[in-house]
Amino acid sequence: MKEEQNHQKESEQLDFLNGKTRKIANKKEKDLGEKKSSKLNEERHGILKKESSPENILILDTETTGLDNEKDDCLEVGSILFNVKSRSVLAQQSFLLPVEINKAEKINNIPAEITRLPQPVSEAIKYFESLVRVSDVVVAHNAEFDMKWFGFKKLPQIEKKWICSMDDITWPADRQLKTRPSVRDLALAYGVPVWNAHRALTDCIYLAEVFKRCVELEKLLIRALEPKVLLRAEISYEKRHLAKNAGFRWNDAIKGAWSRKMSRRDMEKLEFPVKVVDFYD
Repeated sequence: MKEEQNHQKESEQLDFLNGKTRKIANKKEKDLGEKKSSKLNEERHGILKKESSPENILILDTETTGLDNEKDDCLEVGSILFNVKSRSVLAQQSFLLPVEINKAEKINNIPAEITRLPQPVSEAIKYFESLVRVSDVVVAHNAEFDMKWFGFKKLPQIEKKWICSMDDITWPADRQLKTRPSVRDLALAYGVPVWNAHRALTDCIYLAEVFKRCVELEKLLIRALEPKVLLRAEISYEKRHLAKNAGFRWNDAIKGAWSRKMSRRDMEKLEFPVKVVDFYD
């Protein structure tokens, strides 16, 4: 009888100790889980913070006398300072730069003689520089063309990141746009009336109106700022249409090949093989 009582007592003590051990183990597991969860939240917060959208963007466009920035000149600059969160235009500016001849007059309708009429060009450039300073990023349609006129001849260098609204922004599929849409097509897709073309400020206004109507603008800008890689399409002649439809250009950045700058996120969506040629920040 006494042995049975002792055995029962030992059994109860073991149950108590096992229960306590389980509670300690559960508490450690819970604490570890909370730490992991906290760490994940911190990492997630860090990612969100890192991927914050620009607050102010400077929408910019130029009109030029030709395509070669060494032989030709920029004769007009248009810009709009746009606040992303409020979808508001904060400031806008347009000014002419004096030129002797405009070989592109039939396209931009700017006679060379009006560029030489008296106007405060130096003050206009200073104001433009102030707009650049308060912006987080510069946005232009076909930015590669526009950026080459700055820091050259009369225009100041722009030390800000650029976003190309034609190449860097992947517009929503429901807008049914081409891979590299024109400003006109982009405006019409968002219900913006098109009344004129090929004047610098007019094209900036079109982009500003598109941005006002774009619900997911923040996400589009964040993705547009992702690092780019220069890709060469590894594709046969018979399937070249796949590269063309994906926005790749023949004989452009790489001679004798279809190529395009693209983020790795977008690269993974391609339906054909590509080779990374170079990196861009």
